[in-house]
Amino acid sequence: MFPARKWSGAFRAIRLQHFRSHSVSRASPNLIFVPACLPPDPVEVEELQRFVSNSKRLFVMTGAGISTESGIPDYRSEGVGLYARTDRRPVQHAEFVRSASARQRYWARNFVGWPQFSSHQPNKAHLVLRDWEKLGKLHWLVTQNVDALHSKAGSQRMTELHGCTHRVFCLACGDRILRSELQEHFEALNPTWKAEAFGVAPDGDVFLTDEQVRNFQVPACRKCGGILKPDVTFFGDTVSQEKVSFVHQRLAESDSMLVAGSSMQVYSGYRFALAARERVPSLVSHLTG
Repeated sequence: MFPARKWSGAFRAIRLQHFRSHSVSRASPNLIFVPACLPPDPVEVEELQRFVSNSKRLFVMTGAGISTESGIPDYRSEGVGLYARTDRRPVQHAEFVRSASARQRYWARNFVGWPQFSSHQPNKAHLVLRDWEKLGKLHWLVTQNVDALHSKAGSQRMTELHGCTHRVFCLACGDRILRSELQEHFEALNPTWKAEAFGVAPDGDVFLTDEQVRNFQVPACRKCGGILKPDVTFFGDTVSQEKVSFVHQRLAESDSMLVAGSSMQVYSGYRFALAARERVPSLVSHLTG
């Protein structure tokens, strides 16, 4: 059976019931992308505690909202999300595949943003979910994030639904390398190229002008000369049916579902909430953040 609640509070409600931490000013560099919100309602926190306590095989889905406290912006948060701060939109899969200039623009911006993006560390939300797994409370974790913070926290029973920016693969031969290794290739190809970012976006992207990226050189696959792409599902692409089926199986084994830090406006994740509700009308506990 799947008990459920509909939540409007932030994911930090979970954090507060497990940690007695001192308050931190939003002036902290890691909190500039955390949206303004009311303090957690003690009644809702208690209900959430009851929900989690009664769950024996908890299925958790996370979104960008749980990584904002690690210093990574999300897309949709009011005032601080990418869509609120700029009219920029993420690269589309079809554009990346067909356009060399689109790939040059993407990789130049990613090259500049990678050192900072790859240095971000898990926050307490990630650590709580890791601890729930160790305690046997969490049956499976599905994240829509591509930032590797759950892996850094130590979560193992996990599916990265949209992949991970820390891996790169060739669209032609399928060869895979670490993103950190590709950074070295970029540096070797562009020894004198420099650009200063004037904004930051999710997923390691930064804001650069067309003039800044004009002379940036993009390496090809060292095995076959094919196109290199981050191992992530870009907007306009689809998650593999094999991965979707695997996640549905983990959901079927669970007795409750918790959505944390996600508006669930992307169907690739929302489909699992729909599937859970089809099993039992009152199913999902939902924490946006």
